Amino acid sequence: MKVKKLVLAMLAAGMSAGFMASAHADDAARIKALEDQLQLLQKAIAELKSTMPTQKQVSDLADQVELQGKEAVVLGDMGNSFRMPGSETSVRVYGYVEGDLVKDFKATAPGDTFTNLPKQPLNSENMPTGSMAMTGQISRFGFETSTPTALGPVHTQLEGDFYGSNVLRLRHAYGEYAGWLIGQTWSTFMDLDDGPETVDFNGPIGMPFSRPTQIRYTYNTPTGASFKVALEKPADGATRPNLVLAASKSYDWGGAFNVRLISHEQRIGDASKTGTGFGVGGSYKLTDSLTVMGQYAAVDADDGNIMWGANSPITSAGAVLLDKSRGYVLGLTNTFSSQLRATLAYGSVESQWNTGDAYFDASSGAANKSLKQWHLNFYYTPIKNVDLGAEYIIGKRTTYGSSSDVGDMSRLNLQGRYSFN
Repeated sequence: MKVKKLVLAMLAAGMSAGFMASAHADDAARIKALEDQLQLLQKAIAELKSTMPTQKQVSDLADQVELQGKEAVVLGDMGNSFRMPGSETSVRVYGYVEGDLVKDFKATAPGDTFTNLPKQPLNSENMPTGSMAMTGQISRFGFETSTPTALGPVHTQLEGDFYGSNVLRLRHAYGEYAGWLIGQTWSTFMDLDDGPETVDFNGPIGMPFSRPTQIRYTYNTPTGASFKVALEKPADGATRPNLVLAASKSYDWGGAFNVRLISHEQRIGDASKTGTGFGVGGSYKLTDSLTVMGQYAAVDADDGNIMWGANSPITSAGAVLLDKSRGYVLGLTNTFSSQLRATLAYGSVESQWNTGDAYFDASSGAANKSLKQWHLNFYYTPIKNVDLGAEYIIGKRTTYGSSSDVGDMSRLNLQGRYSFN
């Protein structure tokens, strides 16, 4: 207010001096100009006073700013994350709520809502057909955290679902720091990037598929190559962990390639045997919307889901016998628009044993000779975070028994899923 009075006094004094000078000079034009300037200044001052907030308004605004500052969510270092109050740790909460309807047109494997081709009932068993199931048990939720340090962030993940029962099932629980990972997550022998998307929860037959507890070290190069070595949880009864080596490379033009090796021990009673496995996979972007992917794996036995669909080890004359299996997975995905995508996928597992081999004779013909499965699905996303899926699946199981020991699968899987992250 003192500043205003001083400005007005100065203006008045200036105008008075001007007026006197004008009067002495008898300059009517100058007096008129000064009067016009005074009116303009008075109008500007009135407008300024009308826009200036009162002391109460300023106080209320300060209180609102302070309150919003206390309640504000600070964005974290990861996508869709927030900073924990009073901490440098970023947290991301994610998951989805899902419901599935599965309609089988032929017999279905007992004990599993989703595909289980290795246990598909044989046609000769005359099992009931036309069953239907509905479940929401694969709904899941999880947490990710990231805490910065001098050597890089400490990353953790904890995730669970309700698959198999209404009790929470642990999927992932691990921490990563400076290239080291300790905990439970996808096996290093898996090719997760080149697995075709399916509505069916279990996915195509023939892929390495497990989430063991492990200790893993990863070295990433500036060129996009990655090298991993891991010690993973072994099969029950084994005396040493599984050893896995993996290398992968991604390319700017949309392709990727990887190769994997595994050494594992299989033990039944006091007898044991070492098995090995090899895997290779990759993907290629044919067009902006069309991607082809594939993977191949050759493993000894399947105890611990080293490869989804391979036969488990058996014993004969006190010795452990391991199946030699080959798995193939191919997928073709086309993204028609931001709302519609489709995938055609094929999976196969072939046992390498023939009549007269020790494993075949010891299995009494009950082992699976081949498993073949096709998936055709569509996903529609009407609004953000909502996916509606439909998939038709056919499969065929052939055992080492007689020619009639074949099991055919035919089913429709409908899905509704709402994701949050």
